[in-house]
Amino acid sequence: MTGLLAYSLAGHDKGKLYVIIKEEKDFLWLSDGNSRPLENPKKKNKKHIQYIKRNISNQIAGDALQSVTNESIKRTIKLYSKDIQEVK
Repeated sequence: MTGLLAYSLAGHDKGKLYVIIKEEKDFLWLSDGNSRPLENPKKKNKKHIQYIKRNISNQIAGDALQSVTNESIKRTIKLYSKDIQEVK
């Protein structure tokens, strides 16, 4: 699941788009590059996430986060949001 985009389905951040940074048993660590940078990811229950089957390329592979930056996450989320708006 690492590297996929995901929407939050519950909580004060409902509807917000994130990138999955790390996966644990029942929880995911999410980042959006802005309010939740890589240095301070959000911990969220897997039940409260809707996965989007779109990877942010091969930049995130397992736990190798060295090549991923907050800027690349922000850009990916922005491009995906733009694509969705064009479809609507």
